[in-house]
Amino acid sequence: MKPLRPILALFCLLLGTFARAEPYQILTEEWAPYNYQQGDQLTGMATDIVRAIMTLTGDGFEILVVPSMRATHGLTNRPRTIMYSLFRTPEREALFKWVGPIAEESIYPYQLAGTPTPVNSLDQLRLAPQITTRHAGLIPQVLESRGFDNLEKRATSSQQLYRMLLAGRTGIIVGDTDAGVAYYSAQLGIAPGTLRRVPVALYRSALYIAFSKDSDDGLVAAWADALEQLRLSGDLARIQQRYWRPTTYEPRY
Repeated sequence: MKPLRPILALFCLLLGTFARAEPYQILTEEWAPYNYQQGDQLTGMATDIVRAIMTLTGDGFEILVVPSMRATHGLTNRPRTIMYSLFRTPEREALFKWVGPIAEESIYPYQLAGTPTPVNSLDQLRLAPQITTRHAGLIPQVLESRGFDNLEKRATSSQQLYRMLLAGRTGIIVGDTDAGVAYYSAQLGIAPGTLRRVPVALYRSALYIAFSKDSDDGLVAAWADALEQLRLSGDLARIQQRYWRPTTYEPRY
């Protein structure tokens, strides 16, 4: 059986070579205005930033839009995987390699303007009959960890959150940054002044590009350098401004 050993060794070497040669893949989720489908085109603030980075680095990695849980699972378990846009939390810090930030964001609850019981404090939020959020993701996890026991996690999309609020099926929603609220308000034709931001930031963090732990350090450094070039040239700010202005979106009823 000894002659088989060199063959097995060669086979293992070839397998290792193929594994190392596996192309990088970029994953993202549907989360406007950072990454979202507009017709058959993938667009968004973070998408434009990632593409601008790849223009500078010369990379042409495929970008796939998948559900949120599948994206984070792929980032954790698939070799040579990149994901955007991801909040950089203490729990995630050691799991990935990071490039960013690409945006600094806060998430506030919203209710209808003119509601007879306006909410203005954290204590009032805890005592509210219900707060509606998406069924999965970082925000419901954060709120549950902070002791909120009045969460209704029925919404499967951001659009559903706003429709529930407008229809009177909930009094408070939470799930999007201010840029996201601007996007969905324009998309759903919600008139200015219809929504009221509750003046309590429930989450503050920065959005990053995350790399699987096996990713080459040289690649991560090249992307970090490219992002810094975008920052110094003013291109990063110009991309961000395009998506912070509600007029950049076309209503879609």
